[in-house]
Amino acid sequence: MRVTAVTCVKNEGPFLLEWIAFNRLIGVTDHLFYSNDCTDGTDEMLDALAARGIVQHLPNPAKGRNYQMEALKHAAKQEVVSEADWVWVADVDEFLNIHVGDHTIPALVEACGNPQAISLNFQFFASDGIETFEDRPVIEQFTRSHNPDLWCGEAAIEVKSLVRHDFPLQYFGAHRPFFREKLPPKKRPSWTDGSGRKVQHKFLVAANPRRIRKFPAQGARDYATLNHYALRSLDSYLVKNDRGDVNRENRAFDDTYWRERNDPAWQDLSIQRYLPDLQAALADLKSDPEINALHDKACALHREKRDALLAQPAYQEMQAQLRAASTLPPQEEALIRKLGLTL
Repeated sequence: MRVTAVTCVKNEGPFLLEWIAFNRLIGVTDHLFYSNDCTDGTDEMLDALAARGIVQHLPNPAKGRNYQMEALKHAAKQEVVSEADWVWVADVDEFLNIHVGDHTIPALVEACGNPQAISLNFQFFASDGIETFEDRPVIEQFTRSHNPDLWCGEAAIEVKSLVRHDFPLQYFGAHRPFFREKLPPKKRPSWTDGSGRKVQHKFLVAANPRRIRKFPAQGARDYATLNHYALRSLDSYLVKNDRGDVNRENRAFDDTYWRERNDPAWQDLSIQRYLPDLQAALADLKSDPEINALHDKACALHREKRDALLAQPAYQEMQAQLRAASTLPPQEEALIRKLGLTL
């Protein structure tokens, strides 16, 4: 089975090798990376990996700021995507944790009955007080999350999707594919959640904004979960924030994104079943002296960026604010206050 992962990256250098190695363990055979405006050696590492046939790397074709959608439109025309049996559109902080069979994508596909698409619900993993960036696997360091079935009081949680080659594709979305307009109901694709159940009709047909890219997660993860490490360490989150917002002067920092994803109520170690094989796969990649040196360089630049940011009063304030932030999502805290309960 040929499985191609497609992703867009900017300054993800320290995390590339883990994501590639993990994906190869679960059955991804090809990777197509699009990069833009990298300053931490991400593009250099991808070029070196591409020269060895490990990944394919292209500059992001976007002319404006719609980087992901322009890249996905471009990707659909690339042979590595068009010739794949399955396409997996995901980000470098997202890990597909498969619970069935030999814990690979082929096992997941079989368990779900070989549909034309499989959408897997996120589970957001908290930073949980880990402040310092360490060059260790993300799936080893971060083990706590919200209740898997509820996020910020919502039963519906966003997804990412595996797409089979014969899906009647109009275009790839970041979270799910969209099938051709005016497709007769009888020709609509077979599509399941992570328990092999048919996805809800409103999600299937993208009936309204609330159902375009999410559906209730309760009972939807029997066969697989999508572990999302959107925060990582406090150090890495500061660097991530700078990547998307390079000028914080004279503007208040909104910690909502952090608080919504930093709920440590639930411990989930299931993905660590992959850890021994992942460690071996990482060691194999790093046995190449150039790849190892580029990885070390990316980690060093990540730390240098953190130090440069923390020399600025605005980022010192941001760090202090995040350290002090409640681990209750704002929506839950508001509900507790509304009910007159004590925090």
